Amino acid sequence: MKKQFFGSTKVGHYIVKGLSFFVISICASQCFAQSSADTNRTSNFQYLKMFNSVFEFVQQNYVDEVDPKVLYEGALKGMMEAFDDPYTSYLDEATMRDLSDTTKGNFGGVGLSISKPVESKPNKPAYVQVEAPIDDTPGAKAGILSGDYITEIDGKSTVQMTMQDVLSVLRGEVGKSVTLTILRGKSLTFKVELVRALIEVPTVKYGMIDSTGYCRIIQFTPDTPARVQNAIDFFEKNKYKNLIIDLRDNPGGLITSVSEIADKFIDNGPIVSTKSRLSYENSVFKASSANTKVKNIPIVVLINQGSASASEILSGALKDNHLAYLVGKRTYGKGSVQQIIPLSDSEQIKMTMARYYTPSDTNIDKIGIPPDLEVAYPDFTEEETAAYKELMDTNEIADYVESHPDMSEEQIADFASQLGKKYSLNQKLLRRLVRIQVNRTKPTALYDLDYDIQLNAALDVLKNTKDFKKLVASTKTLKELQIEAEKKKAIEEKASE
Repeated sequence: MKKQFFGSTKVGHYIVKGLSFFVISICASQCFAQSSADTNRTSNFQYLKMFNSVFEFVQQNYVDEVDPKVLYEGALKGMMEAFDDPYTSYLDEATMRDLSDTTKGNFGGVGLSISKPVESKPNKPAYVQVEAPIDDTPGAKAGILSGDYITEIDGKSTVQMTMQDVLSVLRGEVGKSVTLTILRGKSLTFKVELVRALIEVPTVKYGMIDSTGYCRIIQFTPDTPARVQNAIDFFEKNKYKNLIIDLRDNPGGLITSVSEIADKFIDNGPIVSTKSRLSYENSVFKASSANTKVKNIPIVVLINQGSASASEILSGALKDNHLAYLVGKRTYGKGSVQQIIPLSDSEQIKMTMARYYTPSDTNIDKIGIPPDLEVAYPDFTEEETAAYKELMDTNEIADYVESHPDMSEEQIADFASQLGKKYSLNQKLLRRLVRIQVNRTKPTALYDLDYDIQLNAALDVLKNTKDFKKLVASTKTLKELQIEAEKKKAIEEKASE
């Protein structure tokens, strides 16, 4: 993490000097040292001179008196947004406070990892997107899924809201409620009332499914490698024969954390490399046989569209080394590395400094990692969409569960059967909706074999594959898949000429 601070940003013309010093110091740093063209250096100072002139002109001539801090923050926000990079941004004091709250885990919230585009497009409004629900939180217990959109919060459209606006509403006093309007797919919308709770993000959950060790990695933090090792120790104690690593809805985390975890499975060679135009940002994380903890164990990795960043590093490393078989849906596709650079005690910028590459030297940014076996939940028909919306707009499930506490699985199935006569929905889905309501006040179950078709598919692969080593050896690396896709695209383009 960068620790360099840049200049004064207090009041009046000092803010201009501070900003100039900040930008000039960057221009003189290694970031631009690699550019030897005199014309580029001349242009940099011309732009700085022009910016300073505009800054002073606006301050002196705008119809109302101007707070220089507003101009300063607006300029930095605009500079960071100019890259059209959702991971490069200016972090003001309020945003930093929210990030600090998240790190400490002592804030009231609804438990949703979210993202938001900077601006709306005609075919894609700037709704808040749910990257992943956090286990055992109000959002997860309400059945909100990764890929869902939040179109309204307490009746207010999220299109014009900034990320700070969204966070300030979703977070708040524990015990107070907030109502979200959820868009799922293209047309399914429904309202969900969530009561804020104390959010504490877990990192790893694990248990046995018969002779298969099941390890769900929720997020990559400094504590995650030790938690994964605890899981491995538990599996060994229970004499596991197979392993499922569940990375679904894992939004990522620290590259050092995921590299340490991958090293437990990979004997040698690169785990991940970072590449940049800046030489000091280029690095290779390598595996060592001395750190290998899991050998000769069939591994299936579960992925979906909520698997991003560090979770893609782990799944990509295991795939390229032919150590695991991937099941589920294509991952999110975040192949870049960010650093936080402090500007002062209360503000920072987050900037993309490098891109990461899998062991086969492949960058998956905006592409993602495809599964070896695709398993998708079926899309709703128009009739099912209408039925789901009708059901979600009622309190029918909540009222029934409240009047029938501690329902057994048999009772859940019976009530789901009753609901099926009224709503044209799959029985597995109805049982899941009832089960979620029954378990609202309980810790989230480690897995749901009744509903989870992807987990069941992973178990089937492990159970029915006679030669697992041969299976994973036959899969293609990400580089081979990328070359194959490029050739296919070239053929299609030539055919269309």
